Amino acid sequence: MDELQFKLEKSHQQLLSGPLVHVHVKLGSRPASEEDKEQIRSVIRQRGNLLVQTIESEAPRPDPEGASEAFKMMTGTIRSGQTVEHDGSLLLLGDLNPGGALRCTGDIYVLGALRGMAHAGSDGRTDVIIAASQLRPTQLRIADVISRPPEEWMSADASMEYAYLEDGRMQIDKMNQLVRMRKEPMLFKGV
Repeated sequence: MDELQFKLEKSHQQLLSGPLVHVHVKLGSRPASEEDKEQIRSVIRQRGNLLVQTIESEAPRPDPEGASEAFKMMTGTIRSGQTVEHDGSLLLLGDLNPGGALRCTGDIYVLGALRGMAHAGSDGRTDVIIAASQLRPTQLRIADVISRPPEEWMSADASMEYAYLEDGRMQIDKMNQLVRMRKEPMLFKGV
């Protein structure tokens, strides 16, 4: 509300004194009660010639496949012979070395080199991803789909990539394309 009032106060006076302007407020995925919507109407109504036509808010999306997962952040290196398991999504600030394993029911994010085995969606979820600064795994798994890296991965430029399932097959794409799959912002609570 403070930001809305600030923007309206800083608007050009011509906009607020000219002909009637119909306003459509789009809140995106922000939840808003009827009281909140009425407060928005009131703030806009006070600014001269602005008339609120609609206030739209997308229904909150349920967690994918009913999952209510915990997000965990971990620092360090997972070495050969070590296995880390987590119920939820995990952010590893470090490396996953060959011979090491990482299993999560949610997404896996590695800010470092992923050179071991990573298994996202270990409970069967197929809407998860495995992302890394350097994606050079010995094996990737999403749900029950297993993929070994093709030889050309080894000669590719070092860039942040992620693995995902599409039509039951493992796909790899550059991290800047993740927005095509995940349009809603990722909120990490309790970190």
